[in-house]
Amino acid sequence: MRNTLLNFLLLIIIAVIFANCANRGNPSGGEKDIDPPNITKSFPENYSTNFTGNEIKIYFDEYIKIKDLSKQLIVSPPMSTPPEITPLGSASKYITIKIYDTLKPNTTYAFNFGNSIVDNNEENPYTYYRYVLSTGNYIDSLTVKGSIKDALSLKTDDFVSVMLYEKDSTYNDSTIYKRTPDYITNTLDSTTNFTIENVKAGTYILRALKDENSDNKFQQGSDKIGFYETPITVPNDSAFYDLKLFLEERDYKASKPKLVAGEKIAFGFEGNYESVTFDVLSNVPSNYKSRYIKDKQADTLNYFYSPKLDVDSLIFKVTNKKIIDTFTVKIKDNKKDSLIVSAKPSGNIKFNEDFKLNGNIPFEKIDKSKIVIIDKDSTTVSFNTDYDSISNTYSLKFNKTEENNYNIKVYPNALVDLFENTNDTLNYNLRTKTDYSYYNAQINIRNGKFPLIVQLTDKDGKVETEQYLTEEKPLDFLYLDPKDYYLRVVFDTNNNGVYDSGNYLKGMQPERVSYNPEIIKGTAGFDQIINFILLD
Repeated sequence: MRNTLLNFLLLIIIAVIFANCANRGNPSGGEKDIDPPNITKSFPENYSTNFTGNEIKIYFDEYIKIKDLSKQLIVSPPMSTPPEITPLGSASKYITIKIYDTLKPNTTYAFNFGNSIVDNNEENPYTYYRYVLSTGNYIDSLTVKGSIKDALSLKTDDFVSVMLYEKDSTYNDSTIYKRTPDYITNTLDSTTNFTIENVKAGTYILRALKDENSDNKFQQGSDKIGFYETPITVPNDSAFYDLKLFLEERDYKASKPKLVAGEKIAFGFEGNYESVTFDVLSNVPSNYKSRYIKDKQADTLNYFYSPKLDVDSLIFKVTNKKIIDTFTVKIKDNKKDSLIVSAKPSGNIKFNEDFKLNGNIPFEKIDKSKIVIIDKDSTTVSFNTDYDSISNTYSLKFNKTEENNYNIKVYPNALVDLFENTNDTLNYNLRTKTDYSYYNAQINIRNGKFPLIVQLTDKDGKVETEQYLTEEKPLDFLYLDPKDYYLRVVFDTNNNGVYDSGNYLKGMQPERVSYNPEIIKGTAGFDQIINFILLD
């Protein structure tokens, strides 16, 4: 019995020992790999001269792969036929660069891989690898340095291309629309500073692009641009160039109009439409009348006319300052739009906010006697109206008090449009909050060169509210929603009351913009005084 017990205990001990040994023998995976891959060799060697081949191989000490090459790879000077980089999307211990373009003689080429080369397992990047070669006897080694800043927004775009064009007899201001630059770099996604390396001595034109379609050419309206106003000389070791990136307003251009509904013609356009006029060149009756309003969604002016015409077409002269276009529009017996009235705000209304009625067909008149505003005490509230013809909006202006309810009733025939359509009965209910539900700010701008446009924006630069300042005095921003704001000041150089972007061909830089470095923390129930001292 005793021997049996001893044998049983011995078996238990042996089993525990084996279990522990088995546990210790299980793989734990080891420490996480945080080291980037290393280059072991390349053919030809980096910084080779007198290059005449069409293939480059770069070898690594571990398996690597390539990510986001379309964004990360910058070849300077750009090649008309892009090189082929392999492998893409699969692991390998080497990279092959195949060159299909005819390389220029006596030129230094640089392949900037950014952060695209990563190891296969943990994706540790081989950061900012550059492979450089020359088709001549030496490697160009000069540099051009500077920074990029968005002219209007607080945050500057990433992946901005910075370009150099040789200032020779072939260069003119339209070159950037037509051909790729002689040297190029990219800010990638890490910094707003730039360095263009391996540049040869000479005189250059310096430009920057947020190149949306990656063709290294400027497309107005889609690409942001920045330009240094005068040619630069390389070498200039002390120079550091600051470029402001801006989106140009498109040049005005009218597109062919078309009839989109009965007595409604859509005139599409690009650029500024505010000075557009329409003249009918066709014979029309004496009672002919017309109006146009801006489409809410598209760059279109919707032109309405009355009465209905029994004609095959109408001929229009469309004028915008010095630009004159003539269009013929085919006329069909299309069904007219029905009048749709929309209103805002809904729910809550601020004390300094107007109630607005908008129509999809131009209004001809309003009958105030058929609009009634009643508060929660059943008291009739008086109001005035203001009309914006471009947006086709009536603003109802009335005094409001705290924690009140307002019922706005718009009876039939209160609103009449160009086609003599009228509204049905419309009913709206609004309410006000307490004063303590809002945040108020008094802003004092010091050391300003007037006039100034003082704006409060959100983090993305969208204007929440703004005021125009022509002298040094406090500005009260009242009944603001409690949230974060950014204080932006526009130097209105041409006194037109709006921010003006730059114009590349005219050599005009955008108007100066300054941001207060501190975020405004708008808190409900608080009044705050903010002093912003502008720098010269």
